[in-house]
Amino acid sequence: MSLSSPALLTDLYQLTMLQAYFAHAMEQTAVFELFVRKLPGARNFLMAAGLEQALDFLEGLRFSEEELEWVEKSGRFSSGFAARLAALRFTGDVHAMPEGTVFFANEPVLRVTAPMPEAQFVESRLLNLVHFETLVASKAARGVLAAPDRLLVDFGLRRAHGAEAGLLAARASYIAGYAGTATAAAAQRMGIPVFGTMAHSFVQAHDDEAVAFRRFAEAHPRNTVLLLDTYDTESAARKVVAFARDCGSGIRIGGVRLDSGDLAALARNVRRILDKGGLRQTTVFASGNLDEYRMRDLLAAGAPIDGFGVGSSLVTSADAPFLDAVYKLQEYAGKPRRKRSAGKATWPGRKQVYRNFRDGRFDHDVVTVEDDMQPGSPLLVPVMRDGRRLHASENLQTMRERAASQLADLPERLRVLEPAADGYRVVISPALHELAAQVDCVTGGNSALRG
Repeated sequence: MSLSSPALLTDLYQLTMLQAYFAHAMEQTAVFELFVRKLPGARNFLMAAGLEQALDFLEGLRFSEEELEWVEKSGRFSSGFAARLAALRFTGDVHAMPEGTVFFANEPVLRVTAPMPEAQFVESRLLNLVHFETLVASKAARGVLAAPDRLLVDFGLRRAHGAEAGLLAARASYIAGYAGTATAAAAQRMGIPVFGTMAHSFVQAHDDEAVAFRRFAEAHPRNTVLLLDTYDTESAARKVVAFARDCGSGIRIGGVRLDSGDLAALARNVRRILDKGGLRQTTVFASGNLDEYRMRDLLAAGAPIDGFGVGSSLVTSADAPFLDAVYKLQEYAGKPRRKRSAGKATWPGRKQVYRNFRDGRFDHDVVTVEDDMQPGSPLLVPVMRDGRRLHASENLQTMRERAASQLADLPERLRVLEPAADGYRVVISPALHELAAQVDCVTGGNSALRG
């Protein structure tokens, strides 16, 4: 799905730095890497997402006439700066982890190699896109692990922080393993399966709940899903059974939805009523302030729930609403560079991540310099050269299959919702330690990184 990305959808300092780079002819090749410094306390892993939108942005980067006019009239920039911006295009290379890849702290997810002004300018929007979809995919993956073999649907559009966030959350959760979304535009624009039931307002607009059920079923006869908890949930379930006896073969009651109350107890009672009434194939779907913790607890309590609609907690990643994601300079003009700020130091140079397995599960990763071959599978692959994609866009099904495989290969201790006592091991190679020491020797000061 291509998104509109105005060039000025960025931080002002990207423009001020561009003017300084242009003024001093600092246009040699720069290498920036996007990574997460540390995992949130509630996460044992993250899942990469958002690469497709990032590549769309890079390929389409250009300033509109209106944006250039604003730059000229702002009074902040020198004469001729707008003309330089008018010619700005992304002409660099990109290496990245494919979407659906599980990754950990201090592992580059995306690497940009381009002339300094280009590589610098794209920072804000790349972080904006990759950070958000990775955040939601990582949250969704936890739900997939907590409720295996259940139908999980994104219900989050109405609580998303804007329209773009709602669409991208539908995409990211689908990659991670959700069955689909309630957002119609995500189905139209991305081909994501779309699900919907009915609202309480439809029932409330009728004087008789049973009449509301009948009318809704007549309007949607092929796979009706009826909402039971507008008034009395168990009474509504009995009305569904009574209606099913008389509705004829042209109407199929596919499911019922529970949206409030003691979902475990109600699900048991509703299941009993449906089964007794001959509706054993009718599913029970639950929604209402759900997250991976509640889904896990409901299933652990034996609640006969076949699927869940998850909204607010998913699209906002409520328990971990942001990642410490950064985009940092690692090389300029052929020389490795690094930041040594306390608590924010970086490893220099172009890097690769190698994943090693033991007994079919992830065992440890090695982060090293690009030309230091290591055992294991390299995770960063080339996806763009000279500003153009190297391959056609990956389809979402391929990403979903990758994500499912990655989750299946996680060690058991990382599959739980609580923080693992023994976190995943990410090894910084001797070659990378040596490069950092060399950079520190040249630039002065002591290394702020250890490990």
